[in-house]
Amino acid sequence: MTKRILVVEDNDLNRKLFCDVLQAGGFSVEPCADGELAIERAKAFVPNLVIMDIQLQDISGLDLIAGIKRDVELRDIPVLAVTAYAGKGDEERIREVGAEGYLAKPVSIGPFMTAVKGLLEGNPPHPLHA
Repeated sequence: MTKRILVVEDNDLNRKLFCDVLQAGGFSVEPCADGELAIERAKAFVPNLVIMDIQLQDISGLDLIAGIKRDVELRDIPVLAVTAYAGKGDEERIREVGAEGYLAKPVSIGPFMTAVKGLLEGNPPHPLHA
């Protein structure tokens, strides 16, 4: 069965790149440019993975991840956070709200697909070691 991935990214180029790479990898992809609609779209699409930009224009990706993890229907869906914020402590904060994976932009295709496949197979990338 084809794995389903929701891509929440408000940057048109990034969203298209992620979707194109994932579709080329054989995944069914649902793009979502509006963070305000992300949880609604997740409930309708029922993804196996959510790729979440952290810096959305209308809502924080951190708030969306926390909302997904609080929702009974969605909480078991792994989340891969992708962000241009790669400062000290950012990965830790992102993981604390519930993201199972984290990648800093600019994202290289190899590590991106490795993270996606790992999360879909239940093998998340190694967490930050404190």
